This record gives sequence, C-alpha cells and structure tokens, in this order.
Amino acid sequence: MADISLKEAALIVGVVAACYWNSLFCGFVFDDVSAILDNKDLHPSTPLKNLFQNDFWGTPMSEERSHKSYRPLTVLTFRLNYLFSELNAVSYHFLNLVFHVVVCVVFLKVCKLFLDNRSSVVASLLFAVHPIHTEAVTGVVGRAELLSSIFFLAAFLSYTKSKGPDNTIVWTPIAVTVFLVAVATLCKEQGITVVGICCVYEVFIAQGYTLPVLLDTAVQILRGKGSIPFSMLQTLLKLIVLMFSTLLLVVVRVQVIQSQLPVFTRFDNPAAVSPSPARQLTFNYLLPVNAWLLLNPSELCCDWTMGTIPLVESLLDVRNVATLTFFCFLGSLIVFSLRYPGDSSKTVLMGLCLIVLPFIPASNLFFPVGFVVAERVLYVPSMGFCILVAHGWKKLSNKSVLRKISWVCLAVVLFTHALKTLHRNWDWESEYTLFMSALKVNKNNAKLWNNVGHALENEKNFERALQFFIQATQVQPDDIGAHMNVGRTYKNLNKTKEAEESYMIAKSLMPQIIPGKKYAARVAPNHLNVYINLANLIRANESRLEEADQLYRQAISMRPDFKQAYISRGELLLKMNKPLKAKEAYLRALELDRTNADLWYNLAIVYIELKDPTEALKNFNRALELNPTHKLALFNSALLMQESGDARLRPEAKQRLLHYVKEEPQDANGYFNLGMLAMDDKKDMEAEAWMKKAIRLQPNFRSALFNLALLYSQTAKELMALPVLEDLLRYYPDHTKGLILKGDILMNQKKDIVGAKMCFEKILELDPNNVQGKHNLCVVYFEERDLIKAEKCLVETLALAPHEEYIQRHLNIVRSKIASVSATEQSSLPADGTATVATEEKKNSFQNLKEVKNERKSPATVDNNKGHSKNKKRTEKNNMNKETPKKSTKEIKDIEKKRVAALKRLEEIERILNGE
Repeated sequence: MADISLKEAALIVGVVAACYWNSLFCGFVFDDVSAILDNKDLHPSTPLKNLFQNDFWGTPMSEERSHKSYRPLTVLTFRLNYLFSELNAVSYHFLNLVFHVVVCVVFLKVCKLFLDNRSSVVASLLFAVHPIHTEAVTGVVGRAELLSSIFFLAAFLSYTKSKGPDNTIVWTPIAVTVFLVAVATLCKEQGITVVGICCVYEVFIAQGYTLPVLLDTAVQILRGKGSIPFSMLQTLLKLIVLMFSTLLLVVVRVQVIQSQLPVFTRFDNPAAVSPSPARQLTFNYLLPVNAWLLLNPSELCCDWTMGTIPLVESLLDVRNVATLTFFCFLGSLIVFSLRYPGDSSKTVLMGLCLIVLPFIPASNLFFPVGFVVAERVLYVPSMGFCILVAHGWKKLSNKSVLRKISWVCLAVVLFTHALKTLHRNWDWESEYTLFMSALKVNKNNAKLWNNVGHALENEKNFERALQFFIQATQVQPDDIGAHMNVGRTYKNLNKTKEAEESYMIAKSLMPQIIPGKKYAARVAPNHLNVYINLANLIRANESRLEEADQLYRQAISMRPDFKQAYISRGELLLKMNKPLKAKEAYLRALELDRTNADLWYNLAIVYIELKDPTEALKNFNRALELNPTHKLALFNSALLMQESGDARLRPEAKQRLLHYVKEEPQDANGYFNLGMLAMDDKKDMEAEAWMKKAIRLQPNFRSALFNLALLYSQTAKELMALPVLEDLLRYYPDHTKGLILKGDILMNQKKDIVGAKMCFEKILELDPNNVQGKHNLCVVYFEERDLIKAEKCLVETLALAPHEEYIQRHLNIVRSKIASVSATEQSSLPADGTATVATEEKKNSFQNLKEVKNERKSPATVDNNKGHSKNKKRTEKNNMNKETPKKSTKEIKDIEKKRVAALKRLEEIERILNGE
C-alpha cells in the first residue's frame, strides 16, 4: 500500500477549498435549525451525560417522538463549536469542510489498495468535487456522514493490517477495528456496515477466494472428501470475532432505542405505508433513482419526501424498466467480481461493496426510514461509485486510441462537477434560497411549499407566506401541517375567522377518537398541535374558554404523554381562575419532563395565584437551577423577592435583575426595577441612574417617569421633577397621580396657584370622585381667599370620604375663619387694623393646611406597578401570554392602617385610592 505524497494531499486540499469556500457564507438551514439552533445539548449548561441519553436532535431517546438517531459524538463536535463560537455558522461550516478534506485524503489511501496511484488520485478528486456531497458538507447536520466516514475508512484500513506473515492473525488491528466501528456507529448508524466490507475483503481479497472456489470447497466438505483448510479456519475465526462484535453493537443499539422504531407518517415515506405490490415496486425503483443521482447530479433537491416520486403501483408502470435495467447491470457486475480472479474483479467487488453495504440502512430493506431519497446518505456509497469510475477510466486510458478522449472526458467531468458543487453551495445560503431551488426541481412536494412559506414567515412576510402555504394545501389536500400553517398565517394577519376555518379543516383530517384506543403510533406529535393552535385561537373569546379546554383534553386523550397539551391547558385554567386545576396540569407535565425549566416557571406562576410566594420562589429557583439564564424566571423571582419586603432578599434580587439586564440589555423593565430596589435601599443617586436608563430605552415608560419625578420630589429636587412630569403628562394626559404631584409642586414650590388649579380641575374632569384631587382644589380656593367656595368644596369632599378626619379638621378651620371674618366686618374697628388681623389669621390658617399637606408628602412612595409583569410568551407554536398576579397587598394594608393617624404624604394617598 503506497503512502500519500505531500503533493497529492495538497492537490486534494486545494480542490476541496476551491469547491467549498463559499459554504462558509451559508447559515443554518433546514435540519440545522433542529440540530443546532433548537438543541439544548449544545449548551455548556447541559450535562454531558444528556448527549448519551438524547437523540441527534436533543430529544430523549425514551420519548416516542424521538427519531431514534443516536449520534452523541457528532453532537459533541457541535457542542465544541458552540463552546468556541456559540451560534456563529462560519465555524460549523469550516469544521465540516475540514472533515471533508480528511475523508478525501483517507479515501485516497483506501483507493491505493485496489488502484494504481493515478487512478486513485482520479477517484479521490471525483469524490472531492461530486455535487451529491453538498448536502453532507454544506449542510451542518451532514457532519454525521463526514465523521462516520472518517472512522469507517479508518476501521477498514486497520483491518487490512490484520493478516500477518504466513497468513497468521494479528489481533491488535482487529481490536482497533472493532473500536473504530463503535466510534463510527456513535457518529452515525451506518458506520456499522464497515464490518460487512471487512468480511468481504477478508474472504475475496486477503484470502483470494472466488465464489466457484468456495462452492467447490463446501461441496467437498459436505461429501466428506476433504477437511476445512487451516487458512479457512483462521478466516472463519476472524469473521466470527467480527460478527460477534457487530452483534454486540446491534444489541446495545437496540437497547438505546428501547426496542422502539421511530414513528414516521405517510408523508415522510409514502411507500412504507402502501399496500403490496406498490410498496415493493416503489422501494425497488428508488435504487435506480439513487444510482442516477450519482451518475447525473444535475437536479438536486434537499427534500424528496411526500409526492416527489409518485408511487409505482402497477407492474405495467414504465419506470419498472429502469428498475429491471439497474438490477441486470448490478447483477452482471456482482457475477464478474465474484466469479473471476484477478485485480480487476477485486477492484469491482470492493467498489460494489462500498456502494451496496453502506446504503442498506437507508434502503427500507429491514425497516422503514423517514425519507424517500436523501442525498446525504449517498456520501459513503459514492466512494464505491468513484472507484468504479476511476477503474473504468483506467481501462479506457490504457488504450492508445481512447487515451486522449478519456483525459478530455475526465477533465470535463471534474470541471463541471466542481462548478455544479460551487453553484449548489449558494442554494444552502438561507432557507429561502434552499427551498426555492428545490421547487425548481420538484413542484409536487407540499413540504417544499410549506418550507418556503416558513422562510417568508420568519421574515414577517405573511402575505407571501400565505400564498405558499395555500399552494401546499392544493398540492397535498390531506396535509394536516399545511392547513395548520395556513391557519397560523391567517392568525398573524389578524384574520381570526379564516384562521379558525383552516384549523377546523386540519382537525377534520385527524383520526377520529375511539374510547380506549391508543393513537401514539398513528398520530404524528406535531399534528396534534392543531388542537393546541385552535384552542389558543378561540380562548381569546371569553365565552369560548370551555370549548378551548375541551380541545386540550381531546389532545390529551389521544396522547396522554402530550406534554404541551398539559402546559397550554394549565395556562387556560389560570385564565379561568382555576389555579388548583392548573397546578394539577403542570404537575402532570412535570411527571413527563422534570428537566423543563419552563414548566417549573409556570408552576411558580400558579403558586403566585394561590397566594403562596414561598412555594413560588422555590419553583422559580428550580427553573433557574435547570436554566440559569431563564430570563423570565430571573425577572419575576427578583420581583417576588422585592415585593416580599424582606431586606435580606434584596441583594439576591438585585443580582438576578443585573443578570436579567445582561441577557436583555434593551428591556427597560429590568433597569426600572433595579431603580425601585435602589429606592427601597435609600440609594437615591443609584435609583436616579437606573430610572434614567430605563427612560432612555423607553421614553414613554409610564412608571419610570412617575417614580423618577417622585424620587426628585422626596429628595428636595421638586423643580427637577417638573420636566419629568411634563414628559409623563405629554404621553399620558390622564395620569391622575402625575397631575396631583405636579399640582402639589406648582402650588408649594413655584407658588403657581393658577397652574395648580388647572391640574386639580383636570383630575376632577377625569374622576369627579377623586378625593385627593378635590381636596387639593379646596386648598386652592382657600389660597385664593374664596372661603365660601372653599367651605362648599370641603363639604362635598367630606361627603365623598366621611371618615377622613383631616378633611373634617380643615372644614372646621375654614368655617372658623369665615366666622372670624364675619365678626370683624360687623365691628367698627379701623379698617386697616381689621384687615391686617384678618389677613394674618387667614395666612396662619392656610399655613396649617399646607403643613398637613406637606406632612403627607414627606417619605418616598412608589408607583404600584413596580414592573410590567413579564411572563412566558407562548406563540402559535403552542405558547400564549400569561399575566403575573398583581402585587401583594401586604404593603398596601400596612399603609392603610397608618394613613388616617399619620396623614402621610400625597403619594401614600395615591396608592390607597387605587392609582397605578
């Protein structure tokens, strides 16, 4: 076996780089979204053991919805990418490119076992540029093929060294082979097929047997005319070790999937659920289809499911000719390679093994797969194809007549394939470009129309997305997912009636419920979302909440392990003011998944509704243990700590809010609540800074504007509060508390009686029964020396609040002043003396009123909305809004106990009167 020269390696690296450089500019598309963007197993916070408990997509292998694709080592490489660059797609594509280079170099070494140097380089170059590989190389999830191929080829190379001098067995390479087979299988399942290739290599290449020789030996042994040769016994021993190791790997693999095959629908693989003979005819026809893609990769498509390839339902179907031709050609090659000795037959045999054996897991031979055709599964089979092409080219180029033509043809093939690969890479730039390119090849696949619609939907282009979704329903009228997509898009366009009609069509396509019947094996989990989406739509109507609940229960009856149905039902039950039943729903969901941070978060919300803040905080903390960056748990647990009034919890509340603003730097609510915490801690300058930052992010932030003005007023910076109040009232002209505070500052600080009067009159226009506004207007009348009007005003105010002692006291002061003035007017004292006494007495009396009023204004108070509750927002993908319960009344009750006796500041009265 010749070694690889530096020139050969450099040539391969250069060719691969020239073909795939533009793949670095592609994003995460198609299956990359599930395997990379939505896969929590990539996050450093996820325990490493989860990689060996979950499937390729991050779903626990124990769950029925799992695809049972067990590739933990491939996911581990994704995790390493995430560790160094998080979700920067360039690093993922670059590593794929590097792995493809490694595969090409190792493949070159394998080729040199059966071909001369020149033909080996040709085979390796053809493999490097073949367009069929773009899905495996440019698609990030194709890394499973790349990694598995590396260890697949390494295992084979190791096994070729197991034959020692005099046909002895060298066990170390065999042990290494078994280990590498296990590693290849942990990268992708087809890695195990290299054992079959090793067996064929051992019998027909290493030992040099042909099929006639083996048959003749077997006949002689059966007739008792001979014994098994020692070399054959050694071969059998090696094969037994290989087969036993393979059987052990298969047993472990079956245990991993818990003896359950994945559940696929008829849309994924229509032939798999078709009756005979359509199933057999279609499966056989798919073999020449795959072979044609290797021969002529001009029309490539990222998705061959659904109606891409119509079923072959009759023996008279003309496509059966292609099937027959394929099997005749394949059979002739097999007969040639097994019957005749020589290097040529050995090369053909190994080429056929590399084509056939790795393709068996995707052939539907032993179990149905979730696709019709998948280009990426041809990555390893194309190695055998390239060996056969290179071998054929060698035969032609050795003939002087055809030598030049063979070189020209080779150059054309390599150049056109490289150009096609380079062009094909751009199709993988985004989901829109990928699926639009697929529609150029095939317009009969509803999934492609749906996926283009999804791409447009992600860009908020709902009108165009709707067109593609509707087209999908026309291509495949019984596609439940397409009708769901139409309904969701109508909902996004605020066309509720049309959305409900589409969801009802999708629901009508679901299997009918039969009591006691299990549907787990028949109903795709994502199709059950039609019940969730329809319920989420109609629950917006308060009169249809029971109907929505019925839909949730219907979904649960069809799949008792449907976690999302319990979650959505819990949210609805909270809305229906049934927190105990909501608690039961969430606890049932937690039985199905105790590692879901969102579930613990939602359960915490239930405990808030149940007035149990201690349990709520425990569940918030559990959510944060599972996901330390759970933004809503950080925010709401901090609010809960803040509202508890326990000063010991404030430092932790502050840390969580700081963590929250780090995660959500553009959310003003986080900074506002940091400001409120600082106000509670009497850190006025810090509070001012946080409030200003919140207002910079959200200039119309109602609570931040009011509380910043309040902060200024309580720290003797009343004049600084005025411009803030002007901004507040510009955005919210009807803000009662803002008007009260502004009027108070104008009257007491700026002595602007007219301006204050306008504020208080505006309050009474908005709310004629506002006691504080009316009382303050009475003070303005007193200030204007209109005692009669002040008396009448106070009488009306006292009628509104007969138990307010301070109003009665002020009324007595005014009446006393009126009596004093009347008595003075009836006497004959000099006018100037009387006037002076009356004026002085009047000033003293009003000063008493202002003192009382100022007394109520001394300490700080806060706007009741300490923060806008930010709870988990659930979209049409089975999520919904849920409002956090209002602030605890403990602090409010304390204020109510004190307000009559202490007559505290204006802001306390505002809270009592149910302001913001």
